[in-house]
Amino acid sequence: MDTPAQTGAEITAAIVVAAGKGLRTGGDVPKQFVVWQGKPLVRHSVEALAAAGICPIVVAIPEGWDDVAASSLAEIAGVQFVHGGATRQESVLRALEALESAAPHLVLIHDAARPNLPRPVIDGLLAALQSNPAAIPVLPVVDSMVRGASGFRAETVARDELYRVQTPQAFDFNAILGAHRLWQGAPDAGDDAEVAVAAGMQVTLTAGDENLRKVTFAVDLQEPETMSRPPRTGMGFDVHRLAEGEDLWLCGVKVPHNKGLAGHSDADVAIHALVDALLGAIAAGDIGDHFPPSDARWKGASSDQFLAHAARLVSDAGYCIANVDVTIICEAPKIGPYKLAMREVLARILGIDLGAVSVKATTTERLGLTGRGEGIAAQAVATVVAK
Repeated sequence: MDTPAQTGAEITAAIVVAAGKGLRTGGDVPKQFVVWQGKPLVRHSVEALAAAGICPIVVAIPEGWDDVAASSLAEIAGVQFVHGGATRQESVLRALEALESAAPHLVLIHDAARPNLPRPVIDGLLAALQSNPAAIPVLPVVDSMVRGASGFRAETVARDELYRVQTPQAFDFNAILGAHRLWQGAPDAGDDAEVAVAAGMQVTLTAGDENLRKVTFAVDLQEPETMSRPPRTGMGFDVHRLAEGEDLWLCGVKVPHNKGLAGHSDADVAIHALVDALLGAIAAGDIGDHFPPSDARWKGASSDQFLAHAARLVSDAGYCIANVDVTIICEAPKIGPYKLAMREVLARILGIDLGAVSVKATTTERLGLTGRGEGIAAQAVATVVAK
């Protein structure tokens, strides 16, 4: 079956430039072979290219690192190696010449130092090559730009036509091979697009991706704390008895009804379930541990302070609330007319977007204590993510 990158007789190849020493990251191992997020840095982008159906893939590596390179890219089909040259441009030329016998139609040239290679970037480049000899992914410049002179601000630079350039860069194979062979510029080219332009090729711009950042310094290789702290989910459930002479509070909203919920506080059963869900997500006990009914301070207290306390504990634990989902279980009153107001109250207390708050209602088909109108129950689910 043809893959998106290998249609008919056309072959799309790739080059991954991994021939540098990576000295700015420190250590004894070139950065392209350092394990990052569970695998060698170079493997991330090579796997992304292979998954897009691109083959063969030539990886330019430094001399003396053949065994490490082979181990880093073991079991990826279609990978071959060449020793890089003294400059990046020379390394690319060697890789292009190694591909010449395969007669590819198109080639993507990528830097191993950009491990996060999203598939849409690859697809966008290949689409652009259908009508252009060269394409590069770029991002707009969003900050104000100035020119400096002797350490002082000299003048503003218009940013409308400025872009941040990324890799992979994509080319008609024969055109870029010829361009590299003709290169007579500085000892090294800034990128392959510079070589292409010097040879008279027109380079079109496609959409880059913020995730396609370059690993340059040692700090870039440090594992983000959030990588070792996956999202966490907590569940909560509560039930309170309906009684005459009480106000009915649900999700911080006073709902008209002939009965209210009985409890030590305002007995907001929905908020209580949500508090337990948040506490459960960070393994911080339950609502009774923090607000025991034996404590007179919480007699008749508004439950919004319980929820605000749980939100603070989530933040103190290093997490943000991603979303919450509350289900109110009762035969009466009807919850529908008040759901939006309830969501707005919860979103305000939690300090999150309204779109991250869900409030639903259901019945038990007149079965059980809620079905008989003896009480109201609620269950909640909360997901938190590391900051």
